[in-house]
Amino acid sequence: MAKTRMPSTRLAARLLGLAMGTACAATAHADLDATGQREVQALLAFVGSSHCTFIRNGKAYDAEAARNHLQYKLDYLVQRHKVNSAEEFIERAGTDSSFSGKPYRVNCDGTERLSADWLREELQRLRATPP
Repeated sequence: MAKTRMPSTRLAARLLGLAMGTACAATAHADLDATGQREVQALLAFVGSSHCTFIRNGKAYDAEAARNHLQYKLDYLVQRHKVNSAEEFIERAGTDSSFSGKPYRVNCDGTERLSADWLREELQRLRATPP
């Protein structure tokens, strides 16, 4: 029976340090800064307070359900360090279904359109409005 050799303590420490350094670098690169957090929270509030119907995978949802769904997706993305701007939030959470790939749509006052376009327009409006 062959013996398996355990890595030395020094090698194990180096590997752990390398892994931690890589994780820290990824975290620093992919986290929302204060501006991004403000913008994303404003977009979520906009969605939640709208009078629009949201269509996801062919089913209609009210504004509160849509806001909750986007918050869920945001939480998932933040945990995995996959969003670092409001644009990335829209692209990765507010554009289409992660399962079916079907685009999200929004119906406001009888006019249906892509949710991504609607959210991008709101982000532009937010940025044009003084704080």
